[in-house]
Order: sequence, then structure tokens, then C-alpha cells
Amino acid sequence: MFRPLKPYQLGFDIGLAVLCVGLRVPLGSPGVALVVVIMGMGLALALRRASPALALGTAWVFAIVQMASSLQPDVANLAILPVLYSTARYGGRVVKWAGLASAGAGALAASLYLTLGVYFSALLGPVEPPTVPSLAVTFLAYLFAAVAALVLSWTLGLLAKTWSAARESRLLQTIAEHNVAVEQERNRIARDMHDVVAHSLAVVIAQADGARYAMASDPGAAESALSTISSTARSALADVRVLLGELRHDEPTAPQPTLGDLQQLYDQIGASGLPVEVVQSGTPGALPAGSQLAVYRIVQEALTNAMRHGEPGAGATVSLSWRPQALGLRVSSRMAAQPAGVAGQGHALPRVPGAGTGHGIAGMRERAALVGGTFDAEQVAGEFVVTATIPVLDVTARPA
Repeated sequence: MFRPLKPYQLGFDIGLAVLCVGLRVPLGSPGVALVVVIMGMGLALALRRASPALALGTAWVFAIVQMASSLQPDVANLAILPVLYSTARYGGRVVKWAGLASAGAGALAASLYLTLGVYFSALLGPVEPPTVPSLAVTFLAYLFAAVAALVLSWTLGLLAKTWSAARESRLLQTIAEHNVAVEQERNRIARDMHDVVAHSLAVVIAQADGARYAMASDPGAAESALSTISSTARSALADVRVLLGELRHDEPTAPQPTLGDLQQLYDQIGASGLPVEVVQSGTPGALPAGSQLAVYRIVQEALTNAMRHGEPGAGATVSLSWRPQALGLRVSSRMAAQPAGVAGQGHALPRVPGAGTGHGIAGMRERAALVGGTFDAEQVAGEFVVTATIPVLDVTARPA
């Protein structure tokens, strides 16, 4: 029944009510009944925000006391205006509409009370009582003024409530959009971190194993492997620093990989013991930067998975099929031997290499989707096949 108010709000309302009552009571020589009415209206004023329903009921009770005591309208009656405002501004659904009904009923009752007061005053006085048409005009004038004042106060409260709700809705929408943007940025950084670190570590592990085996028989090969480990680790460290710089927002963003960097990727994978065969068909089109990055990261992740989970020495095949509207990408590699009953033929894998981290297959699928493409990963005839279709047109660009 009572709304929670901050201490300064409650103190302001009570202080305002006490001030109004304290200023009104000494004026003139009010009788006991009028003092009671003044204090009652002050109580309604003090309760208007804490409990609009109780404030409205209090105002009605003391208005009835005022009319039952045949008292003239008083400046204390102005307290009903902020009370009606509060029913629409702070009250619930029932209290809000009760406030509107009270505005109409109160205007009607006050107009009738004042009109009858004019009639009986003239009837008991030396002047001739007003005629019925004159009383009707007086009643309508009072009614118009009362409705204008009471309903306007209620309407202002409703407008304030609507404006406040709209502002809160905009604030919540802004917060939600910010949270979505933060989550999207977090996912993007997680994908980039996974692509960089997982690929580089896979290369380092493969080269380290090769160097260990070749250390005794072929020192030159071991030295080459160690050199590859060093360069790969440095490259990964630089990429991680770029990502950390993006988190700090105080360092410029480094250029992102493009299709022109694929050959370097093939060479790096090949040096790690996984031969890569590249097949291209069609006339290469112009891919937007975001689409080129998606192609690079998908190829990088697919080859990394092939190096980690594929059959040793079997190699991988990267096919780039250029079509007028899209680039078809296919990366295939032989699966390592699996226990009987695990490998399937021609069906999507329930669990595929790289899926355990949450960023491998899912990251490739998200990258393709972000540029308007499609993605699929399945096991076919003992091979793990990654396919993607990347539109040539930049679907992420918005018309000016």
C-alpha cells in the first residue's frame, strides 16, 4: 500500500504539508471544523507519493466533512490537485483510474455544492433568489472550472508517468544493446584468440616433436624445426598483443589476414609436417576485408584440426571454387584411425575435432554466418570435410 521513498522525498512531502498547514491555520479565525479540514488536506498532501490511494481517500473524507459542515471553499482544497496528479503518476492501474473517476465526481460534487450555496445564500438573504436558468449557468461555470483544474492535474500526472516509462524503456534498451555489443566483442576476441593460439601451438607442438626425433639423425632438420617454432611463437605473441591492445583500446589495430596471406599459412602448415594441396577454379572475385578474414580463419582452423586429428602424413586439400556470387571453400583431410563403430559414412558428426574447446567448429560457423555465408562440417568416407560458402558481395554493408 505504501511506496518505498527515499528519505529526502518523504521529508520533502511531510515538510511541504507542515508548511502549508502552518501558513494557513493562522490566517483569519478558522473554526474547529475548518482546522480539521485544513489538517486533513495537509495529511493527504503528505501521503500523495507514499500512498496515492490513501491520500485520495483522505482527501475525499475531509472534503465530505467540509461539505457536511457547510464550510466555504478554502485554499486548503488546492491540496487535491497534487493528490490527483500523484494518483496518475505514482498509483497502480486501479488507483490511476480511481483518480480520474474522483476528478469527475469531485468536479460534479463541488459544482453542485457551490451552486446550492449560492441559491440558499440568496434565499436566506435580502436579495431575490436566482432563477433556474441563472443557476444552470452558474453550475456549468463551476463545473467547467472544476473539471479543467482536476482533470488537468490528473492528465499531467499521466503524461509524467508515460514520459518516465519511455525514458526507462530507452535506458533499458541502451543497456541491453550495450550488453549485446560487449558479448559480441567478447565472442569475437575469443574466436580470434582461439584461432591464433590454437593454430600456433599446434605448429609449435608438431615442430617440437619433429625436432626431438631429428635431433640425433638430422641436426639440420632439427635446427629448421626450432627456427619455425621460434618464428611461429613470435608471430603468435604479436597477435596476442594486438588482441590485448584491442581490449585496452589504446593501441591501433594491426592489419587482419587476407587471401594473400593464405600461401604463407600453407607453407607454415607444410613445414609442420602436413602437406597442403591447393586447388583453385574459376575467376577470383573481390571479397570484402571481413569476408577475406573469415576465409583465412576457416582455412587456418580446418588445417590446424587436420594437423592435430588427421592421419599423419596424409596431407590436406584446400579447394577454392570461385563463382559469380560466392566463393566455395572446401578443406578435406584423412581422419586418423578410430575404433570400430566410431567413424561414420556421409553423416554430420555429433562431435567433431575442435568442438571440445567451444571455439573450433562453432567459431568457423560463426565467422561464415557473420559475412552472410554458410558452413558445414562432416565425416565422409574416412575424411573430415569442412565446407563453406562466402558471398562475394558485402552483405554486411549498409546502403548510405
